[in-house]
Amino acid sequence: MNNDIIVGIGEVLWDMFPEGKRIGGAPANFAYHMSQFGFDSRVVSAVGEDVLGDEILENFNEKGLRYWVERVPFPTGTVEVTLNEGGIPCYEIKQSVAWDNVPYTPELDRLACQTRCVCFGSLAQRNVVTRTTLNRFLDAMSGEAYKVFDINLRQHFYTMEVLKDSLVRCNILKLNDEELVILSELLELSEKSIEGKCWEMMKRFDLKVLILTCGVQGSYVFSGDTRSFLDTPHVKVVDTVGAGDSFTAAFCAAILKGKSMVEAHRLAVEVSAFVCGQAGAMPRLPEKLKGIL
Repeated sequence: MNNDIIVGIGEVLWDMFPEGKRIGGAPANFAYHMSQFGFDSRVVSAVGEDVLGDEILENFNEKGLRYWVERVPFPTGTVEVTLNEGGIPCYEIKQSVAWDNVPYTPELDRLACQTRCVCFGSLAQRNVVTRTTLNRFLDAMSGEAYKVFDINLRQHFYTMEVLKDSLVRCNILKLNDEELVILSELLELSEKSIEGKCWEMMKRFDLKVLILTCGVQGSYVFSGDTRSFLDTPHVKVVDTVGAGDSFTAAFCAAILKGKSMVEAHRLAVEVSAFVCGQAGAMPRLPEKLKGIL
């Protein structure tokens, strides 16, 4: 069986900016950037039986992005997005929407068995339907596959139970410095330093890789006995929407193509810096970045 499919599973939606709507959702961003690096990637989610749902699928088709997206009797997801003076997004995420209700089907089970790498977050698990689907998908995957938990804490849409369950199920964890503070308190980590907390989580949850991004202060990658730190490049920020998802995708693409953790880290930093300088979460990457792999 072919086990080379890459999946972003969870929320798919429209980010509603003051100037207009843009396709959004971390899983779609991740899958799109993985496809730019030549992988057979899929978005797994759900949209409503409405015009916004039609437009999401049309957008994916235009981008050549493959998907397993069910049409369900709930409205297509939307998020009201505003940007502060630094280009940092603030979100108001609508509830009881289509991506809260992704069903698990035999077709999805077969896809899970063929998935080499999946990226998922905590937001998509706010509703029991999609949470159950996500967990069944993870359980159906090969034990050798990469299961990337990009924690992505949003508003009040997470619980201690969900976070712990996802930490146990994943083998790669990605979080930012603000999420590290929250997780440190919830998990009652004993270490005080940033690096100490990361190593403690690596050991407690038997992680292969832990990625910590700290905005303009740089980013870390921990794996085995390896610790990599890189400064964040200075770029003119247009907006940061989707930059973290592009970081995750570039990192995963690099390690799946046999690059070292340090090489993967370097590419991830360069790709996310480029995305910060563009409008929207899914800009086309320049050939010089894609050509690195």
